[in-house]
Amino acid sequence: MNAEKSIEILPILHPVTGEIRPPGSKSLTNRALVVAALADGPSHLTGVLDSRDTQVMLDSLKRLGLHVLADSGACTVEIVGCRGKIPAGEANLWLENSGTSIRFLTAMCALGHGIYRLDGNDRMRQRPIDDLLETLAQLGVKVRSELGTNSPPVVVTSQGLEGGVATVSAEKSSQFLSAALMAAPCARSPLELRLTGPMVSEPYIEMTLGVMRQFGVTVDVQPGSYRIRPQTYRGGHYDIEPDASAASYFFGLAAITGGRITVLGLSRDALQGDVHFVDALEQMGCDVEWGVDRITVQGRPLRGIDIDMNAISDTAQTLAAVAPFADGPTTIRNIAHVRHKETDRITAVVTELQRLGIRADEHADGMTIYPGPVSPGEVHTYDDHRMAMSFSLIGLRAPGIRILDPGCTAKTYPDYFRDLNRLCDPFR
Repeated sequence: MNAEKSIEILPILHPVTGEIRPPGSKSLTNRALVVAALADGPSHLTGVLDSRDTQVMLDSLKRLGLHVLADSGACTVEIVGCRGKIPAGEANLWLENSGTSIRFLTAMCALGHGIYRLDGNDRMRQRPIDDLLETLAQLGVKVRSELGTNSPPVVVTSQGLEGGVATVSAEKSSQFLSAALMAAPCARSPLELRLTGPMVSEPYIEMTLGVMRQFGVTVDVQPGSYRIRPQTYRGGHYDIEPDASAASYFFGLAAITGGRITVLGLSRDALQGDVHFVDALEQMGCDVEWGVDRITVQGRPLRGIDIDMNAISDTAQTLAAVAPFADGPTTIRNIAHVRHKETDRITAVVTELQRLGIRADEHADGMTIYPGPVSPGEVHTYDDHRMAMSFSLIGLRAPGIRILDPGCTAKTYPDYFRDLNRLCDPFR
């Protein structure tokens, strides 16, 4: 973890070329950990991300009585599954600001027999979880927001998950539906989840279903409905893809420097929808090459675009950092739900762009960024890893950009700045 209070980004003087394999996907790592924990028998996970979000998940699984052995150097985890029966009868879980962890584990604790409390830091206590609590309550689980705020801390009092029919809203976060889906096969009777309203970040549901399939569980998917019969996850080997959201920063690096960057380990067949961030760069004028196990972006002169990023909203900040270097304005739409992330990502991005002298307009569901000169300045990161990583791109094209609290990248990518420097140093 970077312990510095700030870091100055040095501009790049030439197009950057190179290859990189980002660390494992946080989204896939935490899904695989939950499913492997619920499986019958041991599982061997490779390509596991070692970050704060995954560390708090691993710690919580141990507190729930699971046998877990992690090797951060080898990026592996050995875990002996509990066959859907949580060993511990009580636990106090601390999830910092990991949304995937607290939401997935809340549903997982509904399978237990006992009382479980899940909490996090100040920002976590502002993030909504009421839609998931309502779904679990419909399934007979006694679950509540301890402070009555519809946010953590959450207390789950359960005697197992009975099954039945429940509605679920995924309008604020698809993680509520993912959490319920992963727990559902371990219910005592068939369970149906009926979607109410629109869904955000839909590719993440496909990711969840893909991980479940890898561990032997199938879901009957109908329009607006997910039907799951009681099934047993099977332990085994699972290899986690590199993080496609993290890859977006390196694709953005190619775009803004006119360089050529290849990200290894990803393809069109990746479970992560964020690989399609490169489609946005292609719309802006870049060339994209899809390989069997790699994706390459060749930077070209950039044009402004108008784009719906609902499905790949974790990369909206990356595009916002690329946009000032296009030849016209870029509008990012349909990402209102990112206001409930680590910070209000729409307001935060617009505020920090304006701090650097870049014209940016905030909308209810997105933003418009205009090209123009960039002024030196300090970028506030709001304890949001994606603010730090995305705004580093602006510093690669404009002098005098300093990122505050660079260590916040430890949430998903502790070595981000080291990897960025390795790619860029020969071209300065």
